[in-house]
Amino acid sequence: MGIQDTPEEWRTVATATPFTGNKTSVRTDEVVMPDGTTVTRDYQVHPGSVAVLALDDTGRVIVLRQYRHPVRHRLWEIPAGLLDIPGENPLRAAQRELYEEAHVKAEDWRVLTDVYTTPGGCDEAVRIFLAREISAADGERYEVSEEEADMELARIPLDELVRAVLAGDLHNNCLAVGVLALHAALTADGVEALREADAPWPARPFKP
Repeated sequence: MGIQDTPEEWRTVATATPFTGNKTSVRTDEVVMPDGTTVTRDYQVHPGSVAVLALDDTGRVIVLRQYRHPVRHRLWEIPAGLLDIPGENPLRAAQRELYEEAHVKAEDWRVLTDVYTTPGGCDEAVRIFLAREISAADGERYEVSEEEADMELARIPLDELVRAVLAGDLHNNCLAVGVLALHAALTADGVEALREADAPWPARPFKP
């Protein structure tokens, strides 16, 4: 077996939730270190997310430009959203987000990669899908609000996105990881070697 992350849980002797928000919360744990000392660890508890790198038949990626208040930037991103329901099937959530944010559907779905976005301070896990054979979704566009009401939509060639990530011009986590992962897959074993769309996801177990 090659290099691989492994599950492990150090003993927690006390825990508290000093803040509970609309979608996430903050937890404080007292964790026992290997030398027997106890330290405090504060982190954000997150339901998990999905993101979609949608690639059209000309090699362009669907991207969205959206204001993100915590970092005071308008960022280029790929469609993404929360797993709002515990145990929610991530593929169905990804299909929903692609429809709501880009009014697009896809026939071919694969798992591109799974990541923890900020494991030092948040337990958020994200599954990034590759969606191909895309076309316009049926019916009316989803009605958006708040920051999403001001989103811009574009299709940008994959190679251009790769160059922009490496140049430090694009900063969204899911976009950067997604385009670099797809570029790596295309130059290695190809997208056919990627995992099936319903591959197990231990970080966020889901219903079939």
